[in-house]
Amino acid sequence: MTLEVVMGAHGPIPKRSEERRRRNKDDGPEVLQAPSGAPAELPDLPEPDPNWHPIATDWYVSLQQSGQAQFYEPSDWAVARYAAELMSRGLSSDRAPNGQYVAALNSVMTSLLTTEGDRRRARIELERKKPAQQAPASVTAIADYRASIGG
Repeated sequence: MTLEVVMGAHGPIPKRSEERRRRNKDDGPEVLQAPSGAPAELPDLPEPDPNWHPIATDWYVSLQQSGQAQFYEPSDWAVARYAAELMSRGLSSDRAPNGQYVAALNSVMTSLLTTEGDRRRARIELERKKPAQQAPASVTAIADYRASIGG
């Protein structure tokens, strides 16, 4: 199965399809719906480097558990390792990060569709898991309530 993803647009982040009120025909390609959560099959991926900063390790591992990972090719995983290494070096440095470093890291992370805004711009939506339905609390009749307090 080959999926074609068109690069996202600039400007405000589009709303999720279920949040849109108007259903006019869009200018771009159809929104691709994909399940959230870890994909069923992932290639054999290298483990996170034990020398990485914990935040970089958490970010890299979170990609493996995210729905957009089903679209990743081996080269995307190589980019993810590069981004984690870059992130780790920046977080472990004694110097404060400069704007160019932060912009470059954000650019790499954007290319991996790591945020919901990045995915919406690329017209990919991950289906959110529905919260479990809770039974409504039972309602006590006013008369029973009054009787219980002696009124």
